[in-house]
Amino acid sequence: MRPTVATPPLTFEPAPYDATPVEFTSLGLDKRLEQAVVDRGFVNTTPIQSAVYPGVFDGVDLVACAQTGTGKTLAFLLPIMQKLLSGDGRKASAAQPPTTRVLILAPTRELAVQIEDEFQGLAYHTNLSSVAVYGGVDASPQERGLRGAADIVVATPGRLIDHMGSKSANFDGLEVLVLDEADRMLDMGFWPSVRRIVASLPANRQTLLFSATMSEEVAHSVQQIMRNPKIIRVGRVEGLASTIHHVSHLVPSTQKAAWLKGFLQRTDGTSLVFVRTKRGADKLARRLGADGIRCAALHADRTQSQRSAAMEGFKSGRYTTLIATDIAARGIDIDNIAHVVNYEVPGSVDTYVHRVGRTGRAETAGTALTLVAPEELPALRVIEKSLQVSFSDGGVDVDRN
Repeated sequence: MRPTVATPPLTFEPAPYDATPVEFTSLGLDKRLEQAVVDRGFVNTTPIQSAVYPGVFDGVDLVACAQTGTGKTLAFLLPIMQKLLSGDGRKASAAQPPTTRVLILAPTRELAVQIEDEFQGLAYHTNLSSVAVYGGVDASPQERGLRGAADIVVATPGRLIDHMGSKSANFDGLEVLVLDEADRMLDMGFWPSVRRIVASLPANRQTLLFSATMSEEVAHSVQQIMRNPKIIRVGRVEGLASTIHHVSHLVPSTQKAAWLKGFLQRTDGTSLVFVRTKRGADKLARRLGADGIRCAALHADRTQSQRSAAMEGFKSGRYTTLIATDIAARGIDIDNIAHVVNYEVPGSVDTYVHRVGRTGRAETAGTALTLVAPEELPALRVIEKSLQVSFSDGGVDVDRN
């Protein structure tokens, strides 16, 4: 038997960057970027944005951990775009044809689309180009964007590997790699694909990794692909915003649908409801829809057009309730979701963190509501103990007898 060799513990050098919010106009941005920021109504940076900007400008590898909803997308997009516009980096020449300069990997197509949409808004006054690469749609437009060497490629790992196999993508001149929601990519089993992609990229690059949690798995993965990374932590490491009110209700499993219907009928604001299974999402959506609740289901068996319609309907207010499975909802990045509802108690602490992080974003108040059947109480108590969360039920703690 091969002897076990202990792996030395990972150490990260804390990044000496100030997280104090500042005005965007004080960052010395390119005037075109500054105008886009003004157009979008941004005034002050969030703490994670303040802490990340200098590191990106310095060209160092960074691991950034912060709560969901704190502005991580803008934290990496804006300084990267500033570097591209300032001419910092390798230039194309006759000997080296144009290549993509920035690659952003995301775990879901929804998140990839949202990142690219954010880029397009910031790039409105510039000539910077981008392409979003993900499955479930025609690959031809994506191939044209890749062959045209878009400045920034935002991709899910699986579809990008397909394009790399057909030689559509050229990353020979890549300068920056961003891994967004790295913990989710690990949870979803994408890390082998990520490592395969990274192995084909230039070694002389900057790597930025963003994660809501800092588990041992994430730390080990960082060691595989980054060079002496500095770590930035903003807020609680667990990723739970202090603006979230955690509520639980004891409801027998057979009565949960009726209880939820009543809650949605008497409650204002949007609600994101998490269920365990695709079949459960469809069944609950049909029942609530029959009772007059404007809702849609979101899960992996829905077509891309159905998923896009559900997301757009939820964003626009056509639907007040979105019923989703965990995998489908991992790319949801929508502000002002009033309530996150766990229709069943989540099976893990990390799942709870990522679910409820969809509310209470950008320092606004939100409610995380968990429906608990009697047999689910032990699982709820594990979450409560691990995260030191105090669940309330209309002001009354969950029965501990």
